[in-house]
Amino acid sequence: MSHPVYGHIDGPIVIIGFGSIGKGTLPLIQRHFDYDADKLLVIDPNPDTHLFLSQHGIRHEEIAITKENYREVLTRLFPGKCGFCVNLSVDTSSLDLMKLCRELGVLYIDTVAEPWAGFYFDTENNADRTNYALRQKVRDEKAANPGGTTAVNCCGANPGMVSWFVKEALLTLARDTGRAVDTPTDRAGWAALMQSLGVKGVHIAERDTQARRLPRPRGTFVNTWSVEGFISEGFQPAELGWGTHETWFPENGHRQDSGCLAGIWLDRPGAITRVHTWCPTPGPQFGFLVTHNEAISISDYYTVGDAAAPEFRPTCHYAYHPCDDAVLSLHEMFGSGRQQSTHEILDVDEIVEGIDELGVLLYGHEKNALWFGSRLSNAETRKLAPYQNATGLQVTSAVLAGMVWALENPEAGIVETDEMDHIRCLEVQRPYLGPVEAHYTDWTPLQDRWEHFPEDIDESDPWQFRNVLAT
Repeated sequence: MSHPVYGHIDGPIVIIGFGSIGKGTLPLIQRHFDYDADKLLVIDPNPDTHLFLSQHGIRHEEIAITKENYREVLTRLFPGKCGFCVNLSVDTSSLDLMKLCRELGVLYIDTVAEPWAGFYFDTENNADRTNYALRQKVRDEKAANPGGTTAVNCCGANPGMVSWFVKEALLTLARDTGRAVDTPTDRAGWAALMQSLGVKGVHIAERDTQARRLPRPRGTFVNTWSVEGFISEGFQPAELGWGTHETWFPENGHRQDSGCLAGIWLDRPGAITRVHTWCPTPGPQFGFLVTHNEAISISDYYTVGDAAAPEFRPTCHYAYHPCDDAVLSLHEMFGSGRQQSTHEILDVDEIVEGIDELGVLLYGHEKNALWFGSRLSNAETRKLAPYQNATGLQVTSAVLAGMVWALENPEAGIVETDEMDHIRCLEVQRPYLGPVEAHYTDWTPLQDRWEHFPEDIDESDPWQFRNVLAT
């Protein structure tokens, strides 16, 4: 197959982290960019990484990027005002790395607003452990130092690709309800469109059905993407963007008192907080309300009016049903009170069935609910790109799209995916997403109830978070 080359990257390309996402991103960079192969370098502390990279002629430095060494290492690796830093690691401060890269004139991208090691478990105040707090520090830096060298923050599948799906879903809903609208060109236009369509909120609704033939061993955390990343975010407080249509407030809920004011958090880990949601394959399902950057960024981006007293703001949160082995791993971990000593990621060659169905569920409008997203199978992934399963390819292809956008917009400053051209980004990414589909449903959270066990719900408005939250 021939693959389009999207541009030339002048100077070093440094990939920080070579877990499942780093390994999957490498061949996409090799396919789609023109660059000096001698200037491609991977930084990863895992000694096993070296064997793979040496077999493929890729330079490798076996070190961990830390708070103490990051300035020295990156300044050494980027001697001129050019190059691209692709941060795909855990335990490295996204904010500190992007600030340094912008000082050096180096393009930057990551998939999450990651903190330095220790943040997720050593920080005592739950409000400080939220993604809201991590995001707000990045937004404060953007406000203090606008423009300059582009740094793309939080550009994976989610956060990332799903923000582009929201815009595509809004245009689909407008068309299907008979509204003749031009594609908005700025934040105010997109927010006004969502408000005019009557959308009350957005679930980032995902169902991962990928499975291998062998059962999960006890004492092993199995997942289809970074185990460390999933555990870290799962231990953070459950978190969501809080919409203007909400009339009830959870007893364990807390509002933020500074920043964009778009989000709230619950005094409970996200990985054991369940919500009712819907995806095309299973229909109604439980999802985990795991904190994600996009829950806050989407609610913030589509706010109409003053942040403290908005005229309109959508509720937004992740509603994640991971693969069955990951669900069992979570039950074991939280039930025992300790993390498993062994971590495994389902390899593309051992998965025998399943897809990762990841999309956005826009609800509360005149057609009730619309799911728009990718339904990528592992079997199709094997044909599209090496070294990754379906979950991985949805992330790595978004990294590719973000890199292309940054290369084409090198002086855009710090940006989130909500602020990028979704048409261009999906044009780059879509060949790797399998079927991208729109599905309407008449399902509401009020339907997932057992008459023998009455619950405290609001029947006047099915789309209250009070009804979405599983008791």
